[in-house]
Amino acid sequence: MEEGHQLERWEGYVDWKHRPAMRGHHGGMVAASFVLVVEILENLAFLANASNLVIYLSKFMHISPSKSANTVTNFMGTAFLLALLGGFLSDAFLTTYNMYLISAVIEFFGLVMLTVQAHLPLLKPPPCERVGTENICQEVSGGKALMLFGGLYLIALGVGGIKGSLATHGAEQLDDNTPQGRKQRSTFFNYFVFCLSFGALIAVTLVVWIEDNVGWQWGLGISTATIFLSIPVFLAGSAKYRNKIPSGSPLTTIAKVLASALLNSCITRSPSNAVASMVTSPAYPTQTTEQEEMDKAELTIQTHTQDFKFLDRAIVSKPIHPVLGCTKEQVEEVKIVCRILPIFLCTVMLNCCLAQLSTFSVQQADTMDTKLGSMKVPPASLPVFPVIFIMILAPLYDHVIIPFARKVTRTEMGISHLQRIGIGLILSIIAMVVAALVEIKRKRVASHAGLLDSDKPLPITFFWVALQYLFLGSADLFTLAGLLEFFFTEAPASVRSLATALSWASLAMGYYLSSVLVSIVNSVTDTSQHAPWLSGKNINHYHLERFYWLMCVLSGLNFLHYLFWAKRYNYRSTRSDIK
Repeated sequence: MEEGHQLERWEGYVDWKHRPAMRGHHGGMVAASFVLVVEILENLAFLANASNLVIYLSKFMHISPSKSANTVTNFMGTAFLLALLGGFLSDAFLTTYNMYLISAVIEFFGLVMLTVQAHLPLLKPPPCERVGTENICQEVSGGKALMLFGGLYLIALGVGGIKGSLATHGAEQLDDNTPQGRKQRSTFFNYFVFCLSFGALIAVTLVVWIEDNVGWQWGLGISTATIFLSIPVFLAGSAKYRNKIPSGSPLTTIAKVLASALLNSCITRSPSNAVASMVTSPAYPTQTTEQEEMDKAELTIQTHTQDFKFLDRAIVSKPIHPVLGCTKEQVEEVKIVCRILPIFLCTVMLNCCLAQLSTFSVQQADTMDTKLGSMKVPPASLPVFPVIFIMILAPLYDHVIIPFARKVTRTEMGISHLQRIGIGLILSIIAMVVAALVEIKRKRVASHAGLLDSDKPLPITFFWVALQYLFLGSADLFTLAGLLEFFFTEAPASVRSLATALSWASLAMGYYLSSVLVSIVNSVTDTSQHAPWLSGKNINHYHLERFYWLMCVLSGLNFLHYLFWAKRYNYRSTRSDIK
């Protein structure tokens, strides 16, 4: 009876009371559905502030426009980079379950601070004074600035923890060992991006309108209430969740393997001794022992791989120090991490293209006719287009495209993770081509209308700019969902949350790269004969189309770089239908 009971357990998982998680009772799509609802609430709370924060900082905190923009960029970048910390803590010491709860509480307190500050005039700088023809404004400082930035970075810390744990928590509810479970996991990641977009849609429409027309204290109050509501919604699924037991710091294992390989390479060993150590060492199991361990593992890893042979030197019969003793499994796991890092780096350029949606694309639309019937659409609301398109495409992809691809390819996945990421990269290139052509058309209209030096709206609809939003929105769906599933599936179980957090880190690095590229382009093109490409009296004098062509070329080179690594990538799983 005891043996039968053991077979029903999810090995390596516990429930919320730290009892063994049981098959048929814990995990499954119902448990993952709670995470999807929470993602709507979480992203709504985050983006409701982030999307409109630059207005709040400049108009109400009297921070200069350039400094406000930098503050928002730093805030967003920090939040997404802190996802790595959230993922690390989830894997090493906490469960994804505990990490979400802790992070949501931290974000809640950060939002409370900002809400209280927005509500009480005493906590804000005094109103601007009119002196002659100028407004004299006092920038927020002292304790008021401390409260502002303290609240912002508490939010960033909470958002980072949530981004680094929530997606992994949902995916871990699904069984990797059955075809049905793997299909459900793919569906989960598709709908995770759908729910992320749904929360963003509410944030950039309803909540932003309330902030602009009713008051920031009300908009921040909605965000505060939303993140607070996400906590009981998340807790409602506690009885169904299975939570992976933390396995200690994965960075320690990585550092140990690298250090051992480096030190052992410095010690002269005869070929016979090296071979003998790999065969007889207890740290390097025989084929039979390895197969037994693979059968027990939740995800199988490949047998001894031939790439990164330098790391094989970490395996010896007599390590320099007992602490540096490494098993074959540890070495193979580090090899997996080394293989996925180039894929991660190849997605940074795509996110650099996405950064243009919140910078130059908005400025382009601001010069165009933004009327939709009798209603005038604010240029800052343009992100609605890719958000809606993602919400349409995600279910279509899951219920139509993937089933069709499975029939054509006769594989379980239909479209592999790397193929999906590659499609996203191609779409980003097309988006940059479209952006360049639209900018050429926009400037031609401005020239023909004699409005190059005017701030009047051009006689051309802003729907032309929406085209690049649609292509980049499609690229984001393919790449983000593909990346999340790729990192979750391929990474060793001990670093799943940390690896999944790389998807968000890529987004942060893309924004930072965009700022760097703009600076480099202006520096290189600033000559005595010509002004920098991205400068002038207004955007009509910019050579924005040249910048977009440059982005297109860089994205193309990046895609070739991606193909180099993708073709050489060997999937971790030994299942033929995954590759």
